[in-house]
Amino acid sequence: MANSNHPGDGAPPSKIHVGPDKKAKWLPWLLLALGLLALIFGLRSCQDDNEVARTTVTTTTTPATPEPVTTPVAPAPGTAPATDTAAVLAGTSGVGSYLAGTEALPRTFVFEKLNFDSAKSDIRAEDRDELTALAAAMKQYPNSRIRIVGYADARGGAGANSTLGKDRAESVKQALVAQGVAADRLETASGGEVNPTDTNATSTGQAHNRRAELVVIQR
Repeated sequence: MANSNHPGDGAPPSKIHVGPDKKAKWLPWLLLALGLLALIFGLRSCQDDNEVARTTVTTTTTPATPEPVTTPVAPAPGTAPATDTAAVLAGTSGVGSYLAGTEALPRTFVFEKLNFDSAKSDIRAEDRDELTALAAAMKQYPNSRIRIVGYADARGGAGANSTLGKDRAESVKQALVAQGVAADRLETASGGEVNPTDTNATSTGQAHNRRAELVVIQR
């Protein structure tokens, strides 16, 4: 029971005062917990970044460049086609077999024996047998047509050599016509001194370059 003379005796205190020493007990623990949480989140963030870096791959592909396509152009009548000696099948003895086959046109053949003396376009007597055999093959395949190309060695001027090549082609044409081949089945052209088959530095090489070739343009 409370004392009326001393109203505060025997009654519970109306206010409780917490001193600064009690606050100091839990504040460090709170700061420590917050620090641990920050450390855990930081470690997880670094781990996620490393995994993303390992799984991300950038691939650069260079597109392939298509190879250019070259369309062959047929030479105009009266001009010599560019002759690739590696593509020449055989000598004129193979013309008959070619005309009987189905291989692609045109096809170039070389005369096996026929050559010309220096600065001349006459057909030599020793070369006429080859022309006789060629005429026989053409008469066996009457739809066939050929272009005859005459060449010169590199001595002399380019203009003179072009004329000499044309004269040599015409000589071959006249020899075939004399053997019974129709003239309208034969074209002529000059190669001049271009596309040599041998060196022009020796007399033997020059003799090989004074030649004629034929191109089958129709079978």
